[in-house]
Amino acid sequence: MKQSVLSRYRVMAYVTAVWLLVFTVAIIAKYGFEVGDTMLISQVHGVLFIIYVVFAFDLGSKAKWPFGKLLWVLAAGCIPVASFFVEPKITREIRPLLADTHAATAEA
Repeated sequence: MKQSVLSRYRVMAYVTAVWLLVFTVAIIAKYGFEVGDTMLISQVHGVLFIIYVVFAFDLGSKAKWPFGKLLWVLAAGCIPVASFFVEPKITREIRPLLADTHAATAEA
């Protein structure tokens, strides 16, 4: 597995998490205080979430995660602030796999 697979996932996890927080604040402002519109924010978040799903699925398939773990990582993109906790855990788990792959290529 390449480092870029993990990097893409990490970037999209944080970007999606930030946009989800922005979207949450916009929803609260719209329905709680009758201020603003959420159309553009929701569309941007939707596109970013689709990209996040693709990158998370790519990482999960290369790391050979079971389906339940993949669903757990994907669900983190749907819950405000969850990605900020899940991403570091996934990164810690994947880093040794990257080191093993790098060591195997260096020996060959």
